[in-house]
Amino acid sequence: MCSILGYLSLKDFDKVKQGFDETTSRGPDMERYLEFSNAILGFKRLSIMGIEENGMQPFSYKNYHLVCNGEIYGFRKRKEELEEKGYSFKSGSDCEILLPLYELYGPEMFKTLDAEFALIIYDELSEDFIAARDPIGIRPLYYGYDNDHKIIFASEPKCLTGIAKKILPFPPGHYYKDGKFICYNDITKFDKLVNDNLENVCKNIRNLLIEGVNKRLDSDVPVGFLLSGGLDSSLVCAIASKKLKYPIETYSIGMNTDAIDLKYAKQVSEFIHSNHHEIIITKDDVINALDEVIKILGTFDITTIRASIGMYLLCKKIHQESNIKVLLTGEISDELFGYKYTDFAPNALEFQKESIKRIKELHMYDVLRADRCISANSLEARVPFGDLAFVNYVMSINPEMKLNHYNMGKYLLRHAFVYDNILPYDILMREKAAFSDAVGHSMVDYLKEYANSYYTDEDYNTLILKYDHARPFTKESLLYREIFEKYYENQSQMIVDFWMPNKNWENCNVKDPSARVLKNYGNSGK
Repeated sequence: MCSILGYLSLKDFDKVKQGFDETTSRGPDMERYLEFSNAILGFKRLSIMGIEENGMQPFSYKNYHLVCNGEIYGFRKRKEELEEKGYSFKSGSDCEILLPLYELYGPEMFKTLDAEFALIIYDELSEDFIAARDPIGIRPLYYGYDNDHKIIFASEPKCLTGIAKKILPFPPGHYYKDGKFICYNDITKFDKLVNDNLENVCKNIRNLLIEGVNKRLDSDVPVGFLLSGGLDSSLVCAIASKKLKYPIETYSIGMNTDAIDLKYAKQVSEFIHSNHHEIIITKDDVINALDEVIKILGTFDITTIRASIGMYLLCKKIHQESNIKVLLTGEISDELFGYKYTDFAPNALEFQKESIKRIKELHMYDVLRADRCISANSLEARVPFGDLAFVNYVMSINPEMKLNHYNMGKYLLRHAFVYDNILPYDILMREKAAFSDAVGHSMVDYLKEYANSYYTDEDYNTLILKYDHARPFTKESLLYREIFEKYYENQSQMIVDFWMPNKNWENCNVKDPSARVLKNYGNSGK
């Protein structure tokens, strides 16, 4: 992870720098600014690829100057192609290839990138910015306008508070040029619906996920793995372990009272022979972390905050006690293959619509959670299920195949690896609990208990009326909103709404986002 900044003004530099310094954890290794006649570029570096000093940004080429937080996969091949065209490079950084590519292709370059990235380019000829973000929004980018209507971009909203009256997430799959946001890749769209048979579909899922994991193992610094014991993270760890052929470092977290998934994570670890580390947390750890977690996240969303507490505390321990700098995680599987609540999808079309909605909003929920919890601890997140080729293929599969006709959620993904023997069969076929529940049902219960003791019924009924957008609907959600407003006053539009099951579907009009409240939860997470 790194932190980037671009401000089309020289006004209030001290205030800008103060906000940018709030994200030093994203890039603790080096810091640099470039100042132009009407603009500033800033960069805070976490050295991952090309870790020598000459890999430090901003990069400059002719009239262009770049800051990028990203990983460009397959960059070595593209670098060789550019060298054959006469370009030369000074570092081993993957991001150094971007300016030559931009000179060759202009904004069409963004369509060609196999990457997770957020970038800002300053063009000295036009004296303006070009900015862009990857199609899923795995790397964060926000923007706003100052009182003179000058645009400012930054990795996190905390950089923009006090400068921009309204802060918004940069739309994934878009680039900004000449004052307009233009979509270059809607990852939910595809050219042709895949109507292949089950075995061929699952074979392609398998091969694409393996490739997505393998390319994310490329790093000049040590790599670790978050392992919950559920299907998604277990597959990532198992694939990586087989590829690397040496014991990988795996990490799990759970409550001291009812850590649901620790036993399954240990079972996976023993099967793949990883060096496994367990972190145990208490009620006090959870409550004491709440304020800091919401400040880091920049959200009021219930399920995001619940799931972030364990993830943040786990990453904090990894940062403190190891030399790991890159973490592979299991996010983005549910949005593609289905949640517990999508078992109630009335038909295939509605399932596909829901999947499209979830993919388009990922940058506000699970992807935001992974980015902030990991980057706040000076680590980099890599998300194999977010591989562009993998996402595009799964979105193109006939959604009728993705409906739960099999009495088993996410069956296609499970069946894709059923013959590989890279995981115990009962892990491959186990219904997974939501991450916040898997850390321990008690964690969510403690949070609800704390919120319920914080407000009287009268307080609650009065205070919720302050909010028109995403009005809190429980004492827990009110507590989160009030902490959010303390750090991001009147900026709730950064998050479209609460993450909740589709209330228009039968059995999904629930009052809590946890899958625990659904009728089909059954033995999940037990």
